[in-house]
Amino acid sequence: MNITYSNSIKISADQAIDLYIRSTLGERRPIHNIQAFENMFKYGNLIISAWDGSKLVGVSRSLTDFSYVCYLADLAVDVAYQRRGIGKRLVEETKSNLGPECMLVLLAAPKAREYYGPLGFEQHPSAWTLKNDMK
Repeated sequence: MNITYSNSIKISADQAIDLYIRSTLGERRPIHNIQAFENMFKYGNLIISAWDGSKLVGVSRSLTDFSYVCYLADLAVDVAYQRRGIGKRLVEETKSNLGPECMLVLLAAPKAREYYGPLGFEQHPSAWTLKNDMK
């Protein structure tokens, strides 16, 4: 398996939606809203992708100032490619694009709660979310 990683390949909304479905992250993302996905990838300012040839098999999508904090919004790996180190490498590639003191912050998907500890993440006791329910 020859997986390549990039921080410069543009990912279309269709490619991202397809990957999110194949990774199960689509269960918690607006996969039926192509405009939302276009914006997610337009305004995410640090996106690392993993490719098997021309097939998108993983992505790390972040929002960051590159100095103090990087919010890792999405880490998605195709289920057929999981347990091969791709997610770990995506996190490493994300970190390598950040300043030396920049912390990486994320909210774990329910199915991935146990994944991040072995990668060096520390669980934080007070994370808060506020959903915008205005329509």
